[in-house]
Amino acid sequence: MYKWDGRVRFSEIGEDKRLTLDSIVNYFQDCSTFQSEDLGNGMEVLEGMHRVWVLTSWQIVVNEYPKLGEKIVTGTWPYNFQRFLGSRNFIMYGEDGRVLAYANSLWTYLNSENGRPVRIDDEVAELYQTEPKYHMDYADRKIALPEELMEQKPFLVDVHHLDANHHVNNGQYVKMAGLYLPKDFEIAQMRAEYKKSALLGDTICPMVHYGEEQVVVSLNDQTGRAFTVVEFLKRV
Repeated sequence: MYKWDGRVRFSEIGEDKRLTLDSIVNYFQDCSTFQSEDLGNGMEVLEGMHRVWVLTSWQIVVNEYPKLGEKIVTGTWPYNFQRFLGSRNFIMYGEDGRVLAYANSLWTYLNSENGRPVRIDDEVAELYQTEPKYHMDYADRKIALPEELMEQKPFLVDVHHLDANHHVNNGQYVKMAGLYLPKDFEIAQMRAEYKKSALLGDTICPMVHYGEEQVVVSLNDQTGRAFTVVEFLKRV
């Protein structure tokens, strides 16, 4: 397992003074990025090869949101490579070793020049040491849309939504979707299914389903095709 030590900062907390879900997403994403950089397979190397890893789906389970100032350890490891897909687990520990959050994710290896999936290079796969998958209840990566969805006000993709790949960052979609949660909704699990990339100037048309213990947000383009679908489950 690759590990990264951190501490909950003021810029990462919500009104309850605890780490937000989108900050957990960022910790997980940064952890895998740091692993690749340390292994000599970081962004600049991939750019030179015209390759990029694109996140296909998240499943994040949160046991506890750590408080401001708490020391945390974030870990990650890949557990499977198959053709152009890579599967990766994540975990976040509190300073006493308790498991705060854990996750499963699926990534697609793409040719950055044409956006098409390509077989994972043997030399790339050999850099990463696969480990057994984490013991958790694995949900389907595809999210079924409920029949009843409420249309919300459209908005434009702005510069602050983008990452170094020039499209909306994975965590930004989760943050966007989280704006439609009820005030008292504490997230126990989040799933995200990424379907296509939103770019600067694109219009996002949110559609939301409200259930008793579930909220589903489909962030669509103007034709009704989803960029990303996010499902939140409430802690009960």
